[in-house]
Amino acid sequence: MGEIEGTYRVLQTPGSRLGVQKTTGVSTLEPGQNLSTAMASSPAKMHERDLPIKIKMLDNTVEVLDIESKYYGQTLLTEVYKHLNLIESDYFGIEFQNIQSCWIWLEPMKPVIKQVRRPKTTMLRLAVKFFPPDPGQLQEEYTRYLFALQIKRDLAEERLTCSDNTAALLVSHLLQSEIGDFDETEDREHLKTNQYLPNQERIEGKILEFHRKHVGQTPAESDFQVLEIARKLEMYGIRFHLASDREGTKINLAVSHMGVLVFQGNTKINTFNWSKVRKLSFKRKRFLIKLHPEGPYQDTLEFLLGSRDECKNFWKICVEYHTFFRLFDQPKPKAKAVFFTRGSSFRYSGRTQKQLVDYIKDSGMKKTPYERRHSKARASTRASNTDVPKQSVPFTEGLRTPGSPASAAAPFHSVHSSATPTPVLPIFAEASPSSLDPRASYTRIPEKNTAAPAEEAGRKLMQQPGSPMLQGLPVDHPQLSSLVLKSPLGLNPTFQMNLNATGQGSSPLLSPVLSDAGGARVEEDDEMKRKRYPTDKAYFIAKEILATERTYLKDLEVITVWFRSAVIKENAMPEGLMTLLFSNIDPIYEFHRGFLKEIEQRLSLWEGKTNAHVKGDYQRIGDVMLRNMRTLKEFTSYLQKHDEVLTELEKATKRLKKLEMVYKEFELQKVCYLPLNTFLLKPIQRLMHYKLILGRLCKHYTAEHRDFADCRNALKEVTEMTSQLQHSLIRLENFQKLTELQHDLIGIDNLTAPGREFIREGCLYKLTKKGLQQRMFFLFSDMLLYTSKGVTGTNQFKIHGHLPLHGMLLIVLDPPVEESENEWAVPHCFTIYSAQKTIVVAASTRLEMGKWMEDLNMAIEMAKKSTEKSDMLLENSVCNRSNRSSDEVSLEQESEDDIHSSRSSLDRQSHHRANTTMHVCWYRNTSVSMTDHSVAVENQLSGYLLRKFKNSNGWQKLWVVFTNFCLFFYKTHQDDYPLASLPLLGYAVSSPVEADGIQKDYVFKLQFKSHVYFFRAESKYTFERWMEVIKRATSSPARSSLLLPKGEKDSHTD
Repeated sequence: MGEIEGTYRVLQTPGSRLGVQKTTGVSTLEPGQNLSTAMASSPAKMHERDLPIKIKMLDNTVEVLDIESKYYGQTLLTEVYKHLNLIESDYFGIEFQNIQSCWIWLEPMKPVIKQVRRPKTTMLRLAVKFFPPDPGQLQEEYTRYLFALQIKRDLAEERLTCSDNTAALLVSHLLQSEIGDFDETEDREHLKTNQYLPNQERIEGKILEFHRKHVGQTPAESDFQVLEIARKLEMYGIRFHLASDREGTKINLAVSHMGVLVFQGNTKINTFNWSKVRKLSFKRKRFLIKLHPEGPYQDTLEFLLGSRDECKNFWKICVEYHTFFRLFDQPKPKAKAVFFTRGSSFRYSGRTQKQLVDYIKDSGMKKTPYERRHSKARASTRASNTDVPKQSVPFTEGLRTPGSPASAAAPFHSVHSSATPTPVLPIFAEASPSSLDPRASYTRIPEKNTAAPAEEAGRKLMQQPGSPMLQGLPVDHPQLSSLVLKSPLGLNPTFQMNLNATGQGSSPLLSPVLSDAGGARVEEDDEMKRKRYPTDKAYFIAKEILATERTYLKDLEVITVWFRSAVIKENAMPEGLMTLLFSNIDPIYEFHRGFLKEIEQRLSLWEGKTNAHVKGDYQRIGDVMLRNMRTLKEFTSYLQKHDEVLTELEKATKRLKKLEMVYKEFELQKVCYLPLNTFLLKPIQRLMHYKLILGRLCKHYTAEHRDFADCRNALKEVTEMTSQLQHSLIRLENFQKLTELQHDLIGIDNLTAPGREFIREGCLYKLTKKGLQQRMFFLFSDMLLYTSKGVTGTNQFKIHGHLPLHGMLLIVLDPPVEESENEWAVPHCFTIYSAQKTIVVAASTRLEMGKWMEDLNMAIEMAKKSTEKSDMLLENSVCNRSNRSSDEVSLEQESEDDIHSSRSSLDRQSHHRANTTMHVCWYRNTSVSMTDHSVAVENQLSGYLLRKFKNSNGWQKLWVVFTNFCLFFYKTHQDDYPLASLPLLGYAVSSPVEADGIQKDYVFKLQFKSHVYFFRAESKYTFERWMEVIKRATSSPARSSLLLPKGEKDSHTD
């Protein structure tokens, strides 16, 4: 059979890409060496002559670099990165074609002439080597720009296969980036001279139609859009390697951040995740994957490639991808064998993604502008944009070779790509003859001490109205488009969602885990930028629509993208349910994607980012809302089916164990930051938000205002929809809460029985033989359940007892309660008498006791009027309770029944969500009613805030989402999941006092005991809105009761 020629043991990083353990790989460097010293000590005897190396950049310009004949690959890479002033260089590499016309990556640790057979005639080219799952991880705008150019190249070379619509959309964004706003004549002329796609004439009409919609979009925003669309495609970042399996079937192998992929044609048929791979090796033409043994499946897979070289090349790429995406640190040096070695010693030599991200985040370097070579946007749309993108200075330290004189001053010669034909490398997307001077390429302006004239020239260019040098928006600008990982088939969301697996068991009481360094620092000039924006209240209301729409679209993606991906990957959902679920929510999602785009464009025009002919026409939002509310009425039929969708999904999870498992595992992922079925209610709840926001706009405008009529008509349209769906929403919210509790409680099987309504959940202290013990109580329209936190290692609650409401009686006890001869004060006590048992409970405050008493009395009255008895229902729904006496339950102890009941459900689940309302109530010793939930739905808000800790100095800019009584913190609005959360039940919101030392405007303070946070808004309106929604959603005063007389009602409150 022959010996294994190369092996790579895949070191495990459990739970996440970055892992919990700081595992490292193996390197070929000597102990004590680093990359620079290794190449510095390499032989450098021959300096007879230089070799001219031609390198094609991502903008299709060709640079000629004169190098020494013994140059190592790393030195060439360093010179190219230095020339481009490229900081996030580790994502890139240089590739060339070998004799078999296969693309090979240049290895850093080998001399160039030993890798490239004919270096004088071979065209090398810069390319993206590592495609991150989320391009939002790219810290620099310049890096994202180069990634967009790579997408452009892949389209031209037919590597990135997609539908005509998607291709047209991608090209339209590339057009917007390169020539600016739509102009049909110029667009057609540009498409004639620039080939973005093979046979692009077929879809030229679609390209122009899409480009027409991008008015006001900056080049940086266009890059974001290109990456956003591309990463949803299954072929994003995929490079095929022809192979065959053991049966001889022709397949394609590829590697990505998640593992080794197997394709048949362009369809992915299998994924071997890094977490499942134990070892990768090759033996001549055979590529071997050894998996961790799982059940009856074979643990070694074998694929046959075309030749030994192809097999080794693919093996090397797998080694590099695994090290870059899965390990924390650079591989440690591997000691060389004394006599002989077996197999290849190749290992990845470079920074891992974790090291690269940490370096960019911690470096704090000042960023410099860069040029976009192809961009020649018209002055009418770009001249007024004064926001210059900030870019960092080059990262070249540690990459240059100290011992090489040429590395300090290697001359580059720019040559237009069309002037350098080569028989080896096909040229696809050539630059337009009307483009800028080839020498003014995409490179950044060099450092001050070396190129001050160029920097000055760059400034002049930017000051010229018609300058082709364009400026993008800052990375955290609110107009940047969303970056979401959206590939339903080519993606494993678990991979990205479990980055912080160690934090799953944290208490919801803990402060957010973001440190001061976790977010962007805000300088004083941000205040100046804010002052340039409109100050009209209507503008800030429109901005609230934009911010909440962004969050809403992200919430829809939890279902349409992430959950779809999970069920498709595991083939867990029946076809009929798949059709029912996604056919009802996909059209709504697509509508809101277009709606969000319209709002973004209108706000961009409102803020004066483009030279609109009549700015006044765009300083309103009513026309956009009216047009889209009328369109949204057509989707009412879809919204009316959400009741059926929610019911059928719940039935299927009970019936199908595989779907139940996928459902529960998905809820543990970071992207599912709320209970999963909550996201299915978002479309109807969003209509309620539109109604409230439009109501505020109508109240703000005078009747004579040009926007008033549109806003009033839009309000009428949405009011008509909400009136049709109001009862459905109440029913759905109740059903959603019951199913959520069904999943979170151990010991009850049929909580979602017809006719049952949820009323209140919260913490009370129950009198037992051990004294007062903390218990979670759940009040429904027919029964009262009490539970305690599970002892099985999960965060679930197990049921200790149930009390039917039929025949129940409440008595308030006057403190102190006497026990034996000792007197001890237990305030806020009351006794619950039921047909089966009697219990004594105490609330934390008199206000809490009043809430419970009010809701219990209301529920008892409802139960009296009900003709249906719930005894039979309870017998069937509550497990292992019927054989226990009243005394045993009323003075309860931890019994064997409790232990068994906690094990009877979800034994296989080792973790559970710890940020649900019930857990927050448990930790904060409070309660929440269904009315509070309904009020919280109306009080949802999103937007950028500046956050400051009590003892910190600086302010941190964060995207903040308030929903379900909780603040969720994101670095930017493009993020797919929150970095941290802060449940606000129990918190008090107020303005800072003088002792707090806050000297800024629009600051509000959140405090719970010793936990204090300050948040700063951008305007008076935004500040007042945040204060309003947090107060309304967290204060939850006792409601007025229809059952209690006024005097009695007052006696229950302070």
